[in-house]
Amino acid sequence: MKKVGVAILGLGTVGGGTYRIITEHREFYQKTQDIDLDVECVLELNKDRIAALGVPAEKVAANIAEVVSNPNVDIVVEMIGGIGVARTFVQAALNAGKSVVTSNKELIAKYSYELEHIARRKNCGLYYEASCVGGVPIIRTLLDGLQANCILSMMGIVNGTTNYILDKMTNEGASYEEVLKQAQALGYAELDPTSDVEGFDSTYKLSILSSMAFHTKIPYTKIYREGITTISQEDIAYGKELGYVIKLLAIGKNTPSGIEVRVHPTYVRDNHPLASVNDAFNAVYITGDAVDDVMLYGRGAGDLPTGSAVVSDVIFAATHSDIKYSTFKNTANADKQTKFVTNFSSAYYLRMTVNDKVGTLGKIATIFARQNVSIGEMIQKDCDENGNVTLIFITHETKEQSIKTAVSKIASLENVCKVDSLLRVVS
Repeated sequence: MKKVGVAILGLGTVGGGTYRIITEHREFYQKTQDIDLDVECVLELNKDRIAALGVPAEKVAANIAEVVSNPNVDIVVEMIGGIGVARTFVQAALNAGKSVVTSNKELIAKYSYELEHIARRKNCGLYYEASCVGGVPIIRTLLDGLQANCILSMMGIVNGTTNYILDKMTNEGASYEEVLKQAQALGYAELDPTSDVEGFDSTYKLSILSSMAFHTKIPYTKIYREGITTISQEDIAYGKELGYVIKLLAIGKNTPSGIEVRVHPTYVRDNHPLASVNDAFNAVYITGDAVDDVMLYGRGAGDLPTGSAVVSDVIFAATHSDIKYSTFKNTANADKQTKFVTNFSSAYYLRMTVNDKVGTLGKIATIFARQNVSIGEMIQKDCDENGNVTLIFITHETKEQSIKTAVSKIASLENVCKVDSLLRVVS
């Protein structure tokens, strides 16, 4: 039986879950995978975490040099996070000829080209299933399950924090600020939630997944991004009335005109499979040219779900001598031949407050027509005490630039008080 030594860098939530899974399932892996996984050492500064997990003192390394020089360590698991120390430690492990498993989406999105270059030179593996969608095996599915297909599109809820916030706002009627505090108390959101709520986390994940799906480097800087901080109870309520729920979606499309990649809040028709993905769960809806539609669903975060993905990579690395790297030229920037679509097509939800004056609606309709924006639905709410009304429009599919130009012109009309909200729509 092959013995495989594992080092774990960082025993936080996911690192601790990874340690537990490997140690508690050691005999199971011996029986089912014919390998003996042994946590050879850990690197962790917090002594309380070490004690809570029951890590033997002799397995606690003093520094990264001790880890990478250990001849019994075959695979290094990086669970530190961020792009500072983690990047340095992963470089050291790869340069020492150790295969690396990581859940660090920011590191992979920003520096996979650099790390993969070292891995190729040293003939070792770089694995990151756990970097995207927690315990859901999305990367393995793209690499080893759907490789017969040209992937046409993917659309997913890939951040559990924002999905939890939007779900609670929808079902409990609470404000964004109230639910954010709940999410922080439960550990779903960081004290500084910017990466999640402003869409950076989803952008890193879409960069990784779309690069794999479309076989070309998609830098995170090429992805259009909007967060959820401006979503209001009014938008949620009107969405319910119209038959939609709001989700933060990561969308990638491989079109004849080029690659389209974007992250933003979206109205999703309530009968769409993604509409029923609630709480902190994640899901990715993939369309291939042969398989048609496939959806993967599961927990997008947590110690054991994400640890499951980490350990699956450890087992894969331990049982596969043939090392696979990116199916595309993995460089810092996009390939010069890759075209990106920025003026993409979508349906749109538009909410505005206007003075209830004769001719106002006609002027708005004229602007829409001149920008080739066709209206599918319109709702006018009752007049308030100030003589203002709320107008709500759902457009047919149109171009991004067309709707933004229309919104700019409408906002400058005399009797338009404010364009309150603009959201994209998926039926």
